[in-house]
Amino acid sequence: MERPVPVYNSQSRQWSTHEIPDRLLFPGHSKSLSGIAVRAFCLGVSLALSSSLTLYILTYTSSPLWRLPYFIASLSTFHFLEFYTTAAYNTRAAEVGSFLLTANWPGYAIAHSFAIFECLVTNTFWPGARWAPFGLGTLLCLAGVGLTVIGQVVRTIAMVQAGPSFNHLVQHQRNAGHVLVTTGIYSKFRHPSYFGFFWWALGTQLAMGNVISFMGYSAVLWKFFSGRIKVEEEALVRFFGEEYVNYRRRVGTKIPFVH
Repeated sequence: MERPVPVYNSQSRQWSTHEIPDRLLFPGHSKSLSGIAVRAFCLGVSLALSSSLTLYILTYTSSPLWRLPYFIASLSTFHFLEFYTTAAYNTRAAEVGSFLLTANWPGYAIAHSFAIFECLVTNTFWPGARWAPFGLGTLLCLAGVGLTVIGQVVRTIAMVQAGPSFNHLVQHQRNAGHVLVTTGIYSKFRHPSYFGFFWWALGTQLAMGNVISFMGYSAVLWKFFSGRIKVEEEALVRFFGEEYVNYRRRVGTKIPFVH
């Protein structure tokens, strides 16, 4: 049995319906409503608790450990918005995996776990240590918070504006609704969602004061996105031909050394 599901197309700004099998909505399947509800609830609780703890530590103590709940709050926000934005603007593609909680597993989880460990150890045993040269620690921390916010905003706007043309997986075949978006934020960044995550991730590590993780994130993310962009753009040139070539020549990625 199939059920019509309303889908909003941000390009035509109209609603339409598509049929999806009912079985996909049940537990254990890709669009499980219970699975989506549980993940959204857990992320909401995590965001509320971590945000409250961050504000409490900053307001009533001088401890640098506010960085830990800040990181958890940033992660909770990121993963919730990945699903929400997909569900709101690319509804047909929304599924449990859209939260990206297990994306690039286990490397993704290992990287974040190490970042938490590094922050906990350094700020517990060496809370007064100066990890930044020339007394720039506070300035770099604030810059990290700023990059976290900017990266998240840019990525979310990119997903909203791309609508049905956005996908978490590189597409090797052009779908019927796949269009080349070159206006709005895409007129400033060739891959704004990649730009957003790259600087969001580095911003979290600056804010946490993680020297080792910052260097590790920089190397791994640069390698990942430079390779992914190369593969994706080969497909985009096949899809859109000279139109994409001209767009690529005109608009940069704003990721260092990725042209």
